Amino acid sequence: MNPTARVLIADDESSIRFFLRETLESAGHEVVEVETGDAALEALSAEPFAIAFLDIRMPGLTGIELLDQIQALGSDVAAVIITAQNTFENAVEAMKRGALDYLVKPFGMEDVLALVQKAMRTRALQKEVRDLRREVARAPVVGERLVGSSPAMLEVFKTIGRVSRSDVPVLITGESGTGKELVARAIHQASPRAEAPFIAVNAAAIPRELLESELFGHERGAFTGAVEARPGRFREARGGTLFLDEIGDMPPDLQAKLLRVLQSGEVTSVGGRQPEAVDVRILAATHRDLDKAILDGSFREDLLYRLRVVPVHIPPLRERPSDIPTLVHHFVARYGSELASGPIDVTERTVERLGAYDWPGNVRELENAIKRALVLATANVLPPEAFDFLSSPAAEADAATLEQRVSSEARAALEDPNLRDLHRLFLARIEKPLLETVLTHTGGNQLRAAALLGINRNTLRKKLTELEIDVPARA
Repeated sequence: MNPTARVLIADDESSIRFFLRETLESAGHEVVEVETGDAALEALSAEPFAIAFLDIRMPGLTGIELLDQIQALGSDVAAVIITAQNTFENAVEAMKRGALDYLVKPFGMEDVLALVQKAMRTRALQKEVRDLRREVARAPVVGERLVGSSPAMLEVFKTIGRVSRSDVPVLITGESGTGKELVARAIHQASPRAEAPFIAVNAAAIPRELLESELFGHERGAFTGAVEARPGRFREARGGTLFLDEIGDMPPDLQAKLLRVLQSGEVTSVGGRQPEAVDVRILAATHRDLDKAILDGSFREDLLYRLRVVPVHIPPLRERPSDIPTLVHHFVARYGSELASGPIDVTERTVERLGAYDWPGNVRELENAIKRALVLATANVLPPEAFDFLSSPAAEADAATLEQRVSSEARAALEDPNLRDLHRLFLARIEKPLLETVLTHTGGNQLRAAALLGINRNTLRKKLTELEIDVPARA
């Protein structure tokens, strides 16, 4: 007997809904039907479906817009677009946005049932991949690896899996200490180039006069002190991966030379005349906002387009606090036997304390804090007091609660004899930075922002208009 599936039908034509329901229920599948795009989104947000048949045009959200929302929800539902026009544009747009397939009206029963079977096979494969990833995650920790289970880090992991199979350049962004080099190494290790060299160069750590030679090599006698020829990092990474860390700090003239290498696949050493072809994959990273750097003239726009074929952003640790307990146990397990005098553990209260800290230095700061506590440990357990060094005068000065601040400002406002609408005034002052912060966290994704805030999307849109909030452009 074939397995059954839960199916969503979203179409404003009752005849289409009737045909699909009869076809699917006769095959033993469970069906939910809605007439509008907004109702479809509500259903998809509330319960899981194996497959959704979405009309390309219906009241509210269109089928194409729903594909974007499905991606934002992180749902694994297979989506099929229903269209009356079999056009190139419809097909390309649907597939580009992640549709499983599309159906052109009129369609037959066999077409519908075949797509359901296809969706269920895809779902089974996805489950198999997730199970394998969980097995890998349970494996013993050896050396450095990416750690995290927050939704943000799972997105990073999925992107690593997708880009590892190709040779396209990847630009990794994030604050200092978030683990950009670990992401680069993970991409390399998961790629067909894993057995070839991984060469890392920090553009900010090498003086400008040495960086060109470091990257491209030099001939003997090319400059004072060049007593012998050197191949340079591009040639050393031949067949493998070259990781250019802090690419935003590269001098403009070297940016131009790097751009030529990316365009031609050839390297010319300092003092050399003949270019040499090199087979190297380029991964780059920066903590800087390169779009702003383009505006102030410190970074080339054409080079950014070459490097940012696939962007990967690593959120700061303060935006993914659910990863902190996992990271704490990871670092204690990794460094405990090396730095402490014996086996060591960490208490739940200690984990809670570390989870409440803001970690401006991100994962690197947490790692170093764990190392310091282990070195100074006098027992086989790390208590919360082992991390007293994290407190600072600045942190204590900021310890006033939100309630205290609101109370203080309210008392001051009440001194104004002409005061009106105090409630509305304070709500607006609190709401605007709250909404701006959440929208920045979600990269401008209003659906995710509304879910985090616990309000519906229409309410969020209304508040954005009322408070004159500019929504960040989605990457």
